[in-house]
Amino acid sequence: MSVTAETLMQRFSLDSLWFDATLAALLHGVNSTLFAGVHRDGPALRRLAGLVGFVALTVALSVLAGRGWALGFLAASTAFVFYFHAVWLPNHGVNGWTGEPRDRFLSLTRRKNRA
Repeated sequence: MSVTAETLMQRFSLDSLWFDATLAALLHGVNSTLFAGVHRDGPALRRLAGLVGFVALTVALSVLAGRGWALGFLAASTAFVFYFHAVWLPNHGVNGWTGEPRDRFLSLTRRKNRA
């Protein structure tokens, strides 16, 4: 069986749900890596659930509302993450890259009733 350019284009199409899921996982991974020093607390299962939920929501948006909405969601969520770390945290006296001072960061970001 020979592999032609047409079969390769079909197999690795950018117009598929796999591409949307991969892009969502990649963006989540990049954001998690860049800001790992800030978000170092919390159980691994919660962080894994966040990744699965983010990818599932992106794919669901792509299926139900269209690819434009899914890509818009990815762009908006990435913009929010960078705004939070580059603008909001420094304006409240916390380093957006390291989360220091740690007690100040936790007082700003933790819900009061979380056990």
